[in-house]
Amino acid sequence: MRAPVIIIRPAPGDAASLAAADALGLDAFAFPLFQAAPVAWTPPAPDTCDALLLGSANAVRLAGDGLDGLRLKPAWCVGDATAAAARAAGLSVAGVGAGGLQPLIDAHALRIAGETPRLLRLAARDRVDLTPPPGVSIAERIVYASAPVPMPDTLGRLLQTHALPGFVLLLHSAAAARHFIAQCERLHIPRHRIAAIAIAPRVTAACGDPADWAALATAPVAADQAMLALAAQMCQTLQSVFPSDPGSGQ
Repeated sequence: MRAPVIIIRPAPGDAASLAAADALGLDAFAFPLFQAAPVAWTPPAPDTCDALLLGSANAVRLAGDGLDGLRLKPAWCVGDATAAAARAAGLSVAGVGAGGLQPLIDAHALRIAGETPRLLRLAARDRVDLTPPPGVSIAERIVYASAPVPMPDTLGRLLQTHALPGFVLLLHSAAAARHFIAQCERLHIPRHRIAAIAIAPRVTAACGDPADWAALATAPVAADQAMLALAAQMCQTLQSVFPSDPGSGQ
């Protein structure tokens, strides 16, 4: 029996990661430990920005009526799922990245500076700081926040099932790493059979001591596909290191 892949990011990202994992033939399960909710915000005057910068589908989904006056602005999107949400909301997509917002704006710095130098970032309350390239400015509006929720009993029981060889955990944010660790401590769930995959070095740092995990790795690119490629490898590793114990009563 293969090690399951556990996804804890909020909707709709959890469904996107789950679909990508299923496409690779992985045994994946989504247990969102965060719930995204809108935050009241005041949009700027449309003539003060040239384009939108979107780091999540939730930035579009939860922006509400404040987005109405900005729909004619082109959108720079962190990835395909965010671009799809932008198009569904009636936005024109100017460019799509594959490894975080900073690489996106760096890769297209000349085009952005020449065409849409004043970016408006619609963001989450917990976000990564960005450094604009020369000639580009980035204003921000916080439009949503992801609140942690307790680990469900079904996930707690799954993580303590010794008939499985171990688990691979996808961590898409530092907040997710900290919250998952706190929930494991609350429920007295050891992490020595859980291999964690972090989307970026800052998330790896939030995971604490690597010795507390079966393995701790950072995706080479801040993208789901890179995380899932590592997950496929780790599932095989856990199979050999922690063989399943069908006779366990746990």
